[in-house]
Amino acid sequence: MSTLIRKIITTALAPAAIGPYSQAVLVDRTLYISGQLGMDVASGQLVDGGVQAQAKQALVNMGEILKASGCDYTNVFSSNFPARAAYQVAALPRGGLVEIEAVAVLGPLSDS
Repeated sequence: MSTLIRKIITTALAPAAIGPYSQAVLVDRTLYISGQLGMDVASGQLVDGGVQAQAKQALVNMGEILKASGCDYTNVFSSNFPARAAYQVAALPRGGLVEIEAVAVLGPLSDS
């Protein structure tokens, strides 16, 4: 069996991980992006404006992590959706109202 390569992805353009995890991990061509909060990278604080503003900022942060790995939102599935994680938490870090995670595949992809 061939060895898979694992690469830790980090960027200063998205908030640093709050706990003992990475912003993202690339294994072979699959990118696992940790849940992103609606935090402003410059201030380190959640953005004002409620859940919609935090969701938008979380997606901006995720976009920066995608760029750091050499891809963009076209690498995150928009049809033929992958499996997903859905969970409930008692509270998100720093009082966040939303957290968004993603799995992306780098390079060309075709459906069987």
